[in-house]
Amino acid sequence: MEHLKAFDNEVNAFLDNMFGPRDSRVRGWFLLDSYLPTFILTIIYLLSIWLGNKYMKNRPALSLRGILTLYNLGITLLSAYMLVELILSSWEGGYNLQCQNLDSAGEGDIRVAKVLWWYYFSKLVEFLDTIFFVLRKKTSQITFLHVYHHASMFNIWWCVLNWIPCGQSFFGPTLNSFIHILMYSYYGLSVFPSMHKYLWWKKYLTQAQLVQFVLTITHTLSAVVKPCGFPFGCLIFQSSYMMTLVILFLNFYVQTYRKKPAKKEMHEQPSGKEVKNGLPKALLTAANGVTDKKVQ
Repeated sequence: MEHLKAFDNEVNAFLDNMFGPRDSRVRGWFLLDSYLPTFILTIIYLLSIWLGNKYMKNRPALSLRGILTLYNLGITLLSAYMLVELILSSWEGGYNLQCQNLDSAGEGDIRVAKVLWWYYFSKLVEFLDTIFFVLRKKTSQITFLHVYHHASMFNIWWCVLNWIPCGQSFFGPTLNSFIHILMYSYYGLSVFPSMHKYLWWKKYLTQAQLVQFVLTITHTLSAVVKPCGFPFGCLIFQSSYMMTLVILFLNFYVQTYRKKPAKKEMHEQPSGKEVKNGLPKALLTAANGVTDKKVQ
């Protein structure tokens, strides 16, 4: 334990030297004082994917319908809370939409930081997205984009909470919370085969995510053009990171929705199979989720 504590102190000292003094307002908050728990949880997440796929290789996929229903409902409600609270707290603090510094809003900044802690913690909870894929043997949905997005967000937001826990940082989570209300509502409905006919809007979720990234980049760079005291390096890093998501999500969108039209014979009714609404019934119903790829 002494070696682990010494290593923990060295890691945190290195981060403090790299980024400077941490924001004292979040000292003592759960999981924030040391980077080691966030790092270890991320390693456990990555190992769980690898070991879980090995474990499930020769085993039947699990249903998890009830668990998925509760999980998606829980994330939807948490996202709704964060959206409302971020809007109210930034309004209370008189936040400037173009650029907001870290220390001019008083209690409004503290209120924003508290919501952003829940946002950080939600990224840990969302590791379960991937674990459920593993247990349901939906390996095609465990893409590089999916794992990169989940693992990186949890670690990045640990840094955000320690050094820039309010101010300009509020905008991206506000948009993301709104998108997650739509996304996890979609996922929750997709658990029930009877709801699939109402889930024609999956493509538009990906489009909404891309719009979210572009708006966040625009908002971030607006503080570069007209500075207000928010750390310049953080603005550049966030813009660069969001650009990687734009590139990866665009690739996902093109691969998923811009494929070449199917050949004419593909539209003909398969012999011996029940057809509904012009498509084989098998394509319209699937246990515990839609048959196409899940939005990241």
